[in-house]
Amino acid sequence: MRSSVGFRIRECDAMFDEDDLIMISALQHYCFCPRQCALIHIEQAWSENRLTAEGRLMHERAHEEGEESRGDLRIARAVMLRSFRLGLIGMADVVEFHRMEDGRWQPFPVEYKRGKPKMDDCDKVQLCAQAICLEEMLSVEIPGGALFYGKTRRRLDVAFDADLRRKTEAIARQTHELIASGRTPPPVYGKYCESCSLIEGCLPKKMQKKRPVKAYLSRMLSDP
Repeated sequence: MRSSVGFRIRECDAMFDEDDLIMISALQHYCFCPRQCALIHIEQAWSENRLTAEGRLMHERAHEEGEESRGDLRIARAVMLRSFRLGLIGMADVVEFHRMEDGRWQPFPVEYKRGKPKMDDCDKVQLCAQAICLEEMLSVEIPGGALFYGKTRRRLDVAFDADLRRKTEAIARQTHELIASGRTPPPVYGKYCESCSLIEGCLPKKMQKKRPVKAYLSRMLSDP
């Protein structure tokens, strides 16, 4: 099977079954907070606030603009992705295809984000996972992509180097293990909690205060 830009879609040896695939976005949630990841992907909890609503609308606008073809550039939107090797499934906001001097079309994934560049690598991990999916599907190597941030209206180029690839694969394994466990980690409060849409249901400050009491009672009951 060939894609619209001439790539042959590869059917690779599966390490995960179709039913075991998890969302690519779960990796970003895990990097941000394992508890948030579990609340969303195990407990199916979700709460929309102004920030998530703005992000959702931004993704929808990116998906609705349709495909483009301009000379040596072709743009595909809302591209379905999957990797049986890492057990991932999801969607790329945009995949640009740049014509190289030898006539090949080089994929270049672009992920849209509402805010501004983050201090951690959670967005880069999500983008790198998209690239790994494309590499597996199209039998190509993808050296880089970009994150477009709505707040700054700028792109941040991301190189998919060995360190980022190793981190992405490790996060994929850890996220699979978390979801397969069916257990939601206890809260650990941090400044990042204030930007989480699940803070009202998570209650990290209150839940964290209750933990020492619970641990004390458990020790008392277990003493002979």
